[in-house]
Amino acid sequence: MIRVYNRQTQNYEIEKVAGENYIKWSYESPVGKGLTELLVKKKLFSKIYGSYCDTSFSKKKIPSFIKDFDIDMNISSNTIDDFNSFNDFFVRTLKEDSRPILKDNNLLISPGDGRLFAYENININNLVQVKGIHYSLSELIGDTSVAMEYEGGVCLVLRLCPTDYHRFHFVDNGLPLQNNFINGNYYSVNPIALERIPKLYCQNKREWSIFKSDNFGDIIHVEVGATCVGTIIQTYTPNKKVSKGEEKGYFKFGGSTTILLFKKDTIKIHEDILHQTDLGFESKVLMGEVIGTKS
Repeated sequence: MIRVYNRQTQNYEIEKVAGENYIKWSYESPVGKGLTELLVKKKLFSKIYGSYCDTSFSKKKIPSFIKDFDIDMNISSNTIDDFNSFNDFFVRTLKEDSRPILKDNNLLISPGDGRLFAYENININNLVQVKGIHYSLSELIGDTSVAMEYEGGVCLVLRLCPTDYHRFHFVDNGLPLQNNFINGNYYSVNPIALERIPKLYCQNKREWSIFKSDNFGDIIHVEVGATCVGTIIQTYTPNKKVSKGEEKGYFKFGGSTTILLFKKDTIKIHEDILHQTDLGFESKVLMGEVIGTKS
């Protein structure tokens, strides 16, 4: 059971998990763990399932998925009949007014919909995956010199579950640099897996880049793949200026994670998010929601 803090109601909610029984079996039972290591974490498994989700045969999954997980189709740019495959539905765009962006340069917004952990004054050699399990920034991005610049800064970990809007966006005006690819496994990023796979983010396939933000300094963007996320699509153009809220890219089917790192003394995260993180609870946020301010 995953409890998530709702900032609007100031109450905790039980997250509906797509494939919950399968995830528990895969990471908790001896047979499941063995199969995960042998097959599920491999690229081929995610590629095969991802290919199926690209076919017209997968369309039949859409109505039940919408019903089971209370997906609000009123904010979708398309109707259910417009989608040619499950992945087509999964990477759906939203109506412009569904995620308003405040243009105030002092306000930091969430890069996407999801569940957020926020850590201040980070030790780059001891970043938190979950309580008791840590990893280093240099392992995550494979660049020690860049990692050292973020000592004492802020780390945001935004977990997107399969029921979320799966596009991610820039949090400020600025200049995004080239994308870097790191091959890896395809473990689930569900908390059940995060509690059992050491340095999971550093083991999974991931992509990272530096965003030269106009108001919050240089930000490291990391997109982490997961089981059945065979593809991370970057839709931005490197070295071309972007505006706050502009799309950076999207994940195909599956749960996924976006990690943002800020240098010391550049931003201040809202206290309710920090408090819930200290308690071990993620805060539910929407793309464009204000989550902090400029220091």
